[in-house]
Amino acid sequence: MELRLLVTFERVATVLSFTQAAAELKYAQSSVTSQIRSLESSLGTELFDRLGSRIRLTEAGERLLPYARRIIELSEEARVAVTGADEPAGAINVGTMESLTSYRLPALLELFHHRYPQVRLSLRPTLGDETRQALRQGVYDIGFLMERETEHAGLETEVLTAEPLVLVCAPTHPLADAAKLATVDLADIQLVGTEPGCPYRDLFEEELRERNGAPPPFMEFGTIEATKRGVAGGLGVALLPRMAVREELASGTLLALSWEPPFQLYTQVAWREGKRLPRHVRLFIDETMRLVREQESASRSEEPNR
Repeated sequence: MELRLLVTFERVATVLSFTQAAAELKYAQSSVTSQIRSLESSLGTELFDRLGSRIRLTEAGERLLPYARRIIELSEEARVAVTGADEPAGAINVGTMESLTSYRLPALLELFHHRYPQVRLSLRPTLGDETRQALRQGVYDIGFLMERETEHAGLETEVLTAEPLVLVCAPTHPLADAAKLATVDLADIQLVGTEPGCPYRDLFEEELRERNGAPPPFMEFGTIEATKRGVAGGLGVALLPRMAVREELASGTLLALSWEPPFQLYTQVAWREGKRLPRHVRLFIDETMRLVREQESASRSEEPNR
């Protein structure tokens, strides 16, 4: 079995698409098809069932996949060991959500761009369940999660930080001067938010439903930046990570309401359980943990000035 054929097989098996695998590997689709047929011929068995325009792994393909991944990982380790390369190098596919990409990761991305130019980062925007599934399937090397739970089947995780949430409104909103708000006080207000599937949006909606019955419909803006603009324009209130509205709270563009979420979310970095982490991936995790700790330390030192 040639390594290049195993690399192609692993990619097709992961994305279950010859077309997508060809694009990611920068091959013609006919070349990917030819390589898979060559591997099947050498093994004397079919690795994929062709179902019209769709494919799925056969039992033999399912058995081969974990071995292929281990061989590819060991090959990369061997290359680094033999060449004696001091500089970390390699690709990292990262699943992450918008709030973390925009407000937690810029310093990390800047660090790797300047200090580790041979590490190629590819950020894929996904949420919770989709990120976890992609990690288990090997589509992503690393995934960032913001969840209430910190243990996930088939994954290993490191909790980076508790992620404070804040309910915000415009300074002119009718609730802006309320001394203390309970969930029942939010029964008839207009809600502004990102799309369903966002963890803090879903938990907020669940809390409102349990306390007040069916919550009023959200005015959906899709992105955090658009949501903040809508709230600042007086269109409603939104529950957002404090890190995402720190500047607006400091400038007075947005106001934090006196409502405490009855749930806690944790920002986490995760990878497939049992996966042998190459040096550059382990470095990425270590640097992520270091930078988040520094961010939190700086944030706590600024607390009295908010």
